[in-house]
Amino acid sequence: MPVAVEFSTIAQMFDNVTRYFAGDQRPMLMHKVDKKYRNISYTDYRRNVERFALGLASLGIVKGDRVAIISENRPEWVIADMAIVCLGAINVPIYPTLTPKQIEFIFNDAGVKLAIVSNSLQLAKVTKLTSDVRTLQGSIIMNATGDGDDPTALSFPDVYRMGEEFEKTHPTYFPEAIKLPKPDDLLTIIYTSGTTGNPKGVMLTHHNLVSNIKSASSVIPFNHEDVLLSFLPLCHSFERMAGYYTAMACGATVAYAESVETVRDNLLEVRPTIVTTVPRLFERIHSRMMKQVDSSPPLRQKIFHWAVKVGKEYAKARRSGSIPPLLKLQRALAAKLVYSKLQQRTGERIRFFVSGGAALPKELGEFFEAVGIMIIEGYGLTETSPVLSVNRLDDYKFGTVGKPIPGVEIKIAEDGEILAKGPNIMKGYYNNPEATAEAIDADGWFHTGDIGQFDEQGHLMITDRKKHLFVSSGGKNIAPQPIENLFLTSKYIDQFVLIGDGRMFLTALIVPEYENLKEYAKSIGISFSKESDLVQAAEIRQLYEKEIQSIQKELPTFERVRRFELLPEALTVEKGEITPTMKVRRKVVEQKYADLIERMYQNVS
Repeated sequence: MPVAVEFSTIAQMFDNVTRYFAGDQRPMLMHKVDKKYRNISYTDYRRNVERFALGLASLGIVKGDRVAIISENRPEWVIADMAIVCLGAINVPIYPTLTPKQIEFIFNDAGVKLAIVSNSLQLAKVTKLTSDVRTLQGSIIMNATGDGDDPTALSFPDVYRMGEEFEKTHPTYFPEAIKLPKPDDLLTIIYTSGTTGNPKGVMLTHHNLVSNIKSASSVIPFNHEDVLLSFLPLCHSFERMAGYYTAMACGATVAYAESVETVRDNLLEVRPTIVTTVPRLFERIHSRMMKQVDSSPPLRQKIFHWAVKVGKEYAKARRSGSIPPLLKLQRALAAKLVYSKLQQRTGERIRFFVSGGAALPKELGEFFEAVGIMIIEGYGLTETSPVLSVNRLDDYKFGTVGKPIPGVEIKIAEDGEILAKGPNIMKGYYNNPEATAEAIDADGWFHTGDIGQFDEQGHLMITDRKKHLFVSSGGKNIAPQPIENLFLTSKYIDQFVLIGDGRMFLTALIVPEYENLKEYAKSIGISFSKESDLVQAAEIRQLYEKEIQSIQKELPTFERVRRFELLPEALTVEKGEITPTMKVRRKVVEQKYADLIERMYQNVS
């Protein structure tokens, strides 16, 4: 469905959408307060944005100023963001997991004038930087300040009150301010998390985001009756564009999950129709589901696997345009016996999931389609606002990221790199003309750094990151991501990092799926007091040896893992081993486990 109103800037979108739906009874936002979901109407949201924007204006925030937001997903995030946008200022969103040192680099690079933070923990990070960031003039905290907090920090209610006072002497300030941003003005600077080195500030204009919202919404059917559950970080371009701006432009309701850990419960409470997410969610759901199936009585296991087989046959027949009557009856029975129970866990109203941020394993897409849960996979980067291509509900192929969205051109360079051109391509990297020139060539093509190809039907397939291609010491080019995705289908593997660049053969660092591993250990009588005991057990190593050999039997010899090590703890964002979108920072991991890796390459015959 196209957007509900016309607009050329994000500020204009806010103005037109909140006016259009002003009398609507549906909430615009939903959030948990005292263990219960509360609604925020379009009218209340508009008024809060207006008050907060005027409060910022009273603090001296004007068009072009950079304001940072460091917060988890919550209504105050989108209130603060839209207030910044409506003043023509520039939002610099920052992951709450970043360290003070990382934040300091971004603040200094962007010239941040004001920081808006969620809680005392984030405020403490910013307070440490006051003397090291020359441009920083103050902080605002979303939660009520507590003992030990920076006494100079303002609270959200403080800023609201300041806005109301400012409004008395400047009654036309806000409606006039909304008209200030122009399509080519800078909207945001998003610092890419990156896998190495300092992050780069991606400059996106109003026009970049507006073009992407309109193009994406023309092929991904959001509408005003939809309810979205939001839990991916709003500071990431995917959630901000799809789960916030596009949802708003189409008049959908957005409900915020309390955290990633509570998504399972929040699905049942909110009963969303659409969820934007990353493949990790589906991997966890699938793993949990298969664990329950494996522990079920033999007859129930047989029914489940029969139902999945029927679902796959039905999906294939539907795509061909001809469904045999017997298959229809079988699917109806399978839906009653199996699919309905799985769909209950998502609230029973899901129309589709939108997956991005990383590659969705083909097998997962096909499995969820078989049980009646549709996943639309798309592709893009922060630098492309972010969507470049997406599978459609009526034109999709698992294992691909769909076809380019309207207005976007994609071509494959001679070396296999994916190049893109369109109105959604960033203005450049802030304060970094060299990196900008490296990313965008003289003809305006953005170099994605991804390797890919088109299939016969025009669907784009991503094979790997250009810079992540391994070259073995024998001269073989190896794309690690497809191999890693293959191993992640195992119910005993939670995280998998392939090693092998410049090496004689491939090895792997494996984080076990400890819930399933503990069940297995108990079933064969292995005693343990902690998870690290398990990775030392000979029987557990034998399990993983068999699992690896079974999974990789179809791979060519040079793509097979010859040795592995089990890690006692997960790779985390907090320790800098993975990015906030769950991509492995290979150099960090390889440095941390350098001794372990070298051990795998010793005594090679």
